[in-house]
Amino acid sequence: MALPNSWLTPPPRPSTAHAALATERQRVLTKPPGSLGQLEQIAITLAGLTGTDQPTVDPIHIVVFAGDHGVCAEGVSAFPQEVTAQMIANFASGGAAISVMAEELGASLEVVNLGTVGEIPELPGVLNQIIAPSTANLAETPAMTSSQVVAALTSGDQTAERAARAKCRLFIGGDMGIGNTTSAAALACALLDQAPHTLVGPGTGLNTEGVARKTRVVERALARHGNDQDVLSVLTSLGGFEIAALTGAILGCAARKIPVLVDGFIVSVAALTAVHRQPGVRDWLIFAHRSAEPGHHAVLKALDASPLLDLGMRLGEGSGAAIALPLLRSACALHNRMASFSDAGVSGKSED
Repeated sequence: MALPNSWLTPPPRPSTAHAALATERQRVLTKPPGSLGQLEQIAITLAGLTGTDQPTVDPIHIVVFAGDHGVCAEGVSAFPQEVTAQMIANFASGGAAISVMAEELGASLEVVNLGTVGEIPELPGVLNQIIAPSTANLAETPAMTSSQVVAALTSGDQTAERAARAKCRLFIGGDMGIGNTTSAAALACALLDQAPHTLVGPGTGLNTEGVARKTRVVERALARHGNDQDVLSVLTSLGGFEIAALTGAILGCAARKIPVLVDGFIVSVAALTAVHRQPGVRDWLIFAHRSAEPGHHAVLKALDASPLLDLGMRLGEGSGAAIALPLLRSACALHNRMASFSDAGVSGKSED
């Protein structure tokens, strides 16, 4: 199986012409310059990303990628591994946080099951693209084979293609996988050359002893992996099915000119991986929130990201991005529908 084209080819650049027009429009709207804060820059950014004078984020496509992790054998999670499969059923029945938010926001929600240790029946809204029941234990051996990581990247790229065919103007990716904060922390440590104790956190709620054990597991994984900095090698060795699929989706969306509203720690690590492979992907990312997971701070700094919200969230699923979505909608509405000074007959700012 060949790697997706988006892995091999840099993404297009946003439209500087439309961003410039949006900047000029913000200058003449009936408000003091800068008085809408980050909402002004969001509108300008979206105008450049969507290549239009009337930026919008609708329609929106939300995808949750799910997969189990062999590293759970090391006791790195406060929750049992069967929760991954149980949560997929919860997504399908509408009971999960992201399910509620997708309905509330009028966004489409798709769940992609890449492999769980628990069997899952056919469920509405769940696409089964099983790679294996779980990754291997990354503390002992590479998490994925080369064919498995390509399958996960391809699954993500195919999701971006479906979003493009549906003419979506914004993509939100989410994650589900018990043990995935261990994988994400290991990936971030390798890509950023940082020590595990600075990035490993409690995940689903580990106590101090549990975090220390998890840190030792990541240390073992990094020692096994060695100094290979090739992005595909790092992802194969330390990643998870859902993290690789998110990476593929982010690369695929950028290649198809679809902005991505980035969720918390797991999705941000996937974004970091994508940007390490294709630096131009960074232009297509808007960061929703700052997670309470400690590793997220380092990842955001590396990506030069200023998240919109800081609410102490650490759920995953794409939930933080969904909570931030109304801010993007508000930014577009204000940009598109506010009157200019000349339209409203209002005197502009004095030049003295």
